[in-house]
Amino acid sequence: MSGRQKVLLVALAVLLVGLYVVAVAGRGDDRGDPAAGPGPLGRLGRGAGAVDPATVGVACLPPAADPAPTADGVVVAFGATCRLRVADPGALRTLVLRGATPFEVTARAPGDADVTVTDEVTPGPDGAAVAKVAVDRETEVLLRCPGGGGCAVTLARS
Repeated sequence: MSGRQKVLLVALAVLLVGLYVVAVAGRGDDRGDPAAGPGPLGRLGRGAGAVDPATVGVACLPPAADPAPTADGVVVAFGATCRLRVADPGALRTLVLRGATPFEVTARAPGDADVTVTDEVTPGPDGAAVAKVAVDRETEVLLRCPGGGGCAVTLARS
């Protein structure tokens, strides 16, 4: 090992010890307030969120009742299939779909990937079937109801 490498190694060790001392000295006895929010870290998630249900167009076959707005979002009832057309959200957003019965979701993956993803969503222990679809541009999402007996899915606000 050359003299220059030894100096760099010692400098790195001193830097690590210094950072450790600063971290320990800056620590307080206060455990924090969970209701206070993330502070400056909150800016990292700014712009992320759910797709606004009002920006989603709905075309279902066979035609069922018109989409019905609720406090949770927009309820879409359909028989066999339903095509959702999500307007360009301008950034990466999540389309949240909730139902009480199993349903199938097919959508294109976000980004430049040439991949179509299909998932069969079934109710969990809480009785809700939830699908989250990442959307970063105008996208079509296909919903299918297994058996064609009819499904109701809520385009949720969160």
